[in-house]
Amino acid sequence: MTRRVIALAALLVVLYPVFWLVFASVRPVNDLATHLRALFPSSWTFDGYAQAMEGGGGVGFPTFLVNSVVVAVGAVIGNVVSCSMAAYAFARLRFRFRGIMFGFALVTIMLPAHVTLIPQYVIFQKLSLVDSFVPLILPKLLATDAFFVFLMVQFIRGLPRDLDEAATIDGCGPYRTFWHIVLPLARPAIVTTSIFTFIWTWNDFFSQLIYLSSAENYTIPMGLRLFIDETSSSSYGAMFAMSVLSLVPVVLFFAAFQRFLVQGVATTGLKG
Repeated sequence: MTRRVIALAALLVVLYPVFWLVFASVRPVNDLATHLRALFPSSWTFDGYAQAMEGGGGVGFPTFLVNSVVVAVGAVIGNVVSCSMAAYAFARLRFRFRGIMFGFALVTIMLPAHVTLIPQYVIFQKLSLVDSFVPLILPKLLATDAFFVFLMVQFIRGLPRDLDEAATIDGCGPYRTFWHIVLPLARPAIVTTSIFTFIWTWNDFFSQLIYLSSAENYTIPMGLRLFIDETSSSSYGAMFAMSVLSLVPVVLFFAAFQRFLVQGVATTGLKG
């Protein structure tokens, strides 16, 4: 009983900022200014949500939402496809310099993203791809997230090689073995990669700030920035309302895929 009470108390502490954000989104502007620390509003209003739907810079929230979905889904597909293929090559195939190449891939995990930012930006600028979604999605198709490659390599290494040998006896080559044997069994690692890639891309602000300059291409994190004006008053009610709306797809995505993650971990009993 004591453990449950402590866990519940810790959960309330963790979720308090979310509760405060939800209640702040339905507060009047004067209530936000005078009772900022209070949790429950003295009165309720949904003007912030109306302003959030109108957006800023002449672009509404639906456009920001669609842009965020395109970037996040593209990043998920790119990471799942490229990282799973690279992981299968490192874990199962035999080729020269495999260990060295895998070591270099792991080193990139410790490399700050700011080191490659300028060269990467120059490349996309010379290709006239700045202010588009290509710089945010294309690197994901090249297995640049070494963390997910390492995650999948470790999972695939835990699968028994007898399955590969049986597939080879049945006439399967490396591609068919990867597609029909390894990929279905690696579902927990794939779902984990999908969840974290979606959340990290959805909440990413720095990369989108660098590559996106037109308001019609802005994602939700960039759209939130439009409600903050350093020279005049900022629309905090609309900003809080859009923040609440931006949390809904993340929660739904995690809720939809969490059961597959738990089910995959519970039913994958093939590790030897």
